[in-house]
Amino acid sequence: MATEPDNSPALSTTAPTAADGWLQPATRIFALCAAALGFIFVLNSYLTYWQGWPGAEGIIGHYGLFGFEPPDKPIKDGDFIYGYIQLLFNLLTIAGIVVYVMRNRHKTLLVDAEQLSRISAYIARSSFWAVLLVGLADAVISFLQVEGFLDEVVGKELAKDLGVARIRGGWVHMPLIAVGLVIGFFNKSLGFIWLALLVVMAELQIVLLRFIFSYEQAFMADLVRFWYAAIFLFGSAYTLLHEGHVRVDVLYSGFNARRKAWVNTLGAIFLGGPVCWIVLTMGLANNLSVISGPIMSYEISQSSFGMYVKYLLAGYLLVFALTMLLEFMAALLRNAGVLLREDDALERVRETAHEEPVHA
Repeated sequence: MATEPDNSPALSTTAPTAADGWLQPATRIFALCAAALGFIFVLNSYLTYWQGWPGAEGIIGHYGLFGFEPPDKPIKDGDFIYGYIQLLFNLLTIAGIVVYVMRNRHKTLLVDAEQLSRISAYIARSSFWAVLLVGLADAVISFLQVEGFLDEVVGKELAKDLGVARIRGGWVHMPLIAVGLVIGFFNKSLGFIWLALLVVMAELQIVLLRFIFSYEQAFMADLVRFWYAAIFLFGSAYTLLHEGHVRVDVLYSGFNARRKAWVNTLGAIFLGGPVCWIVLTMGLANNLSVISGPIMSYEISQSSFGMYVKYLLAGYLLVFALTMLLEFMAALLRNAGVLLREDDALERVRETAHEEPVHA
C-alpha cells in the first residue's frame, strides 16, 4: 500500500491528473444538478398549484412522452406557453450546470462542496431568524386577541383582518420572513443555541404561569412547538456538515479515510439524496399534499386563539429537504474528492479527522 505524500496545500483550486478525466466533471454535474433541480421543482410546484400553470409534467403527459399520464384537465391553448417555460427551467438548469462545469474544470470538488454548504447555511440561518420573528409577532397578536386588547391596539377593522389566517399570513408572516432572509444574508452566525434557549424560556413561562398564576392559553404551547420543530428540522443539515449525527455503526469507525469516503459517497447517492427528493415529490405531489395543502390554505390550529403558524410547519419540511439535499450533495463532492485524490480534499481529511495520510 503506497502512502500519499503529506504536502498538499490547504485549499487547492487545481485538480490533479487523476481527476482530469470524465469522472470528476461527471460527479460535479450530477451533484450540482441534483441540488439545483430541487429548487426548480419547488419553483415549478409554486407556479403549478398557486398560479395555475400546467407544469412540465403536464406538457410531457399531454404528448404521452416517457410514460407520463395526460393531465386530468385539458391544457388550455393559452397555457401551453407557461408549461413550456416550466419545462425550459429544468432544461436550462441542466445545460447551465454543464456549461459551468466545463468552463471551470480547474475547480476541485471541494470548492463546489463548500459553495453548496454556504447556500445551505444561508437558508438555515435565514429560516431561524424568520421563525424567531414570526413566532414573537404571532404570539403577541394571539395574546392581545385572546385578552381582548387587539381592538384597542390596532383598531376593530385591522383586528378583524388579523383574525383571518390568509391575511395574517400575508400581511404579518411573509414580510417578517423577508426580513429574516435579509438578516441571514448579513449575519453569518447560526442561532441554534439562542433558539434552544428561547424554547426553554417559552416552556418555562408556561410552567410558571400555569402553576403560579393558573393562566394558560393555546398560543403558548403553539410557540414552543413552532420553535422546537425549527431546531431539529433546520439544524439537521448543519449537524450533517459537522458530522454531529449519532452513528450506530460497527465497521465504519474502523475504516480508513478512503473506505469512509466510499461509504459516505454511496450513502449520499443512494440514501440521502433520494430521501430528500421523496420528501419534495410526495410533499408537493398535488395541491392537497402534506406540504402544498397546508401552505395553500394557510392552515391553522383548531385550538381557539392559538397561533396562526401551523401552515409554516409544513414549510419546515421544504427547508429540511432542500438544506439536507444541498449537504448530501456537498458530502458526495467532498468524499469523491478523497477518492479521486484531490489535494484539498485529502488535506481536509487530515486536518478534520486527524488520521494518517490516505492509503491507496
